[in-house]
Amino acid sequence: MYQNIMLSFCAGRKHIISMEWKLRVLPLNVQRPVPSDISISRSQEPKDISSLAEEIGLIKEEVILYGTKKAKVSLKTLNRLENEPDGKYVVVAGITPTPLGEGKSTTLVGLVQALTAHKKRNAIACLRQPSQGPTFGIKGGAAGGGYSQVIPMEDFNLHLTGDIHAVTAANNLLAAQLDTRMFHESTQSDEALYSRLVPKVKGVRQFSAIQLRRLERLGITKTDPDSLTIEEFTRFSRLDIDPNNVVWNRVVDVNDRHLRKITIGQSPTEKGFTRDTSYAISVSSEIMAILALATNLQDMKSRLSKMVVAFDRKGDPVTADDIGMTGAIMVLLKDAIEPTLMQTLEGTPVFVHAGPFANIAHGCSSIIADKIAMKLVGRNGFVVTEAGFGSDIGMEKFFNIKCRTSKKTPNAVVLVTTVRALKMHGGGPPVTAGSPLKKEYTEENLDLLEKGLPNLIKHIGNVTKFGLPVVVAINVHSNDTPAEHELVRRSAIANGAFDAVIASHWSDGGAGAENLASALINACDGVDSQFKFLYELDLSIEEKILKIAREMYGAANVDFNDKVKEAIKLYTEKGFDKLPICMAKTSNSLTGDPSIKGAPTGFTLTVNDISLSAGAGFIVPMCGEISKMPGLPTRPCIFDIDLNTETGEIEGLF
Repeated sequence: MYQNIMLSFCAGRKHIISMEWKLRVLPLNVQRPVPSDISISRSQEPKDISSLAEEIGLIKEEVILYGTKKAKVSLKTLNRLENEPDGKYVVVAGITPTPLGEGKSTTLVGLVQALTAHKKRNAIACLRQPSQGPTFGIKGGAAGGGYSQVIPMEDFNLHLTGDIHAVTAANNLLAAQLDTRMFHESTQSDEALYSRLVPKVKGVRQFSAIQLRRLERLGITKTDPDSLTIEEFTRFSRLDIDPNNVVWNRVVDVNDRHLRKITIGQSPTEKGFTRDTSYAISVSSEIMAILALATNLQDMKSRLSKMVVAFDRKGDPVTADDIGMTGAIMVLLKDAIEPTLMQTLEGTPVFVHAGPFANIAHGCSSIIADKIAMKLVGRNGFVVTEAGFGSDIGMEKFFNIKCRTSKKTPNAVVLVTTVRALKMHGGGPPVTAGSPLKKEYTEENLDLLEKGLPNLIKHIGNVTKFGLPVVVAINVHSNDTPAEHELVRRSAIANGAFDAVIASHWSDGGAGAENLASALINACDGVDSQFKFLYELDLSIEEKILKIAREMYGAANVDFNDKVKEAIKLYTEKGFDKLPICMAKTSNSLTGDPSIKGAPTGFTLTVNDISLSAGAGFIVPMCGEISKMPGLPTRPCIFDIDLNTETGEIEGLF
């Protein structure tokens, strides 16, 4: 009897998971002209997030509420659904953008609204959490726009559930411990240092778990602290870090150019222990990359322990585990590893998780969010995730780093383009944030548009190199003309796109992306994925970089300066040469020079710096003038952002 009840329960639960969701769609009140993003966001009353969670098959124990508009989703969900089939896996990428962006996030949100609210297919959008840098800088928020937004957009664009703050705290605690350890080693004898690292408590010394791991790495099998020889406790105690080879920096989640180079330790209390260092923006932290790439808690802990924070005077790597930090970082990140559930304007589900930039990190939302989403949507559903900037940057890393780690096979790519960006690549005047568009962009100009098409064609080719169908989304702007749209559409299909679709989701919501959703469904159902990686990991570091530069960017050669060559030699000697590559490059050009537009070929790409992210599991070559700490413009978004003290509402976000 009991067995029959359990079988019936399991069958019923499986049916709930595999069936079409009973989702209450929120109707849109579309207005003309289209109001501001924040006005549209505020005009829609979101569903209670607990109701949305229930609609998509989450159970109460798996949902941790943060008020009524957002919730964390427990990793236990994956355990419950581990035997369920995955849904279709789609990544949204773009062509080389203008500084204004081409609406990749907006297209992703509009597409998922169309799939779920209009095509009645289970679909979840997986997005990164935006950094406060762009939100208060030039670009603004990343919740989408118009009638294709994540709501409430204020929550999405600001603190959300505090994940970026947790990453910042963890990163800077590690930096503080690193510098403090160097200070104490420089001011104490071997015996004093060992006594403080392994103190007597009630007359007894005892190693902590993380100290036992260090002993094991040193080949010391003793577990009694009093049994170590002088040579052994000296090796255990002294990391002997080279102050000129510290690779871990502090971070902060704002654009602050004045922190690009600083000197620490100038207080008299630091006894002359000073060194030059720098700050980066929080989302460039290796900890953020690990949060995005971890497959479970144990995997995250393993990755954090392997982070290389410095090299010692012999050239050997010093890790976060060596300085005792792994457990403390895990505690700070224990909630951050869970994705946040939000919703679109039409009441469809969104997972928001992690936020690495694509030009200085791998630029994708988390593996964990994607894995949970693929189970929830079921076999016939869709998970639509993002890859930052153009296909040459975010998409390449999505495939070669994220998919290699997750072992998930994508089904298709949606490539976002605009008439505006293609005109810029055709030789149009510079597009500048905060300045009116020149007439070349506000009037029909087929000749200029045609000259810019090679950039779109290059990005289509980038996708097909991975063996996947590509659907081009022509994101409509009000100044576009039908003739311009048709020229782009015909060119995309003629050059390898599965389909090219005009999409008006910004002004019409999901209804404006219905044709795009249909094209995507056809691409996933009608074309078997022939997915393949761009390179194999057993290639040398130089060979992998050259492969990316030639295949994705159009370069002929890569130039490595002497500093980079020495670093590559060191990484190879220490066994890091089999890691994938995470190129740090301008997003504004296929080359390393942001001023060069179009689709140039035959150029030389310069790699002028390189760094190791051993925990995240990749090597980062730096190409051209690129900084991990953006700066504020003359007139940042700050001027427009305010809090209405009468209503308590935030004003000026976009």
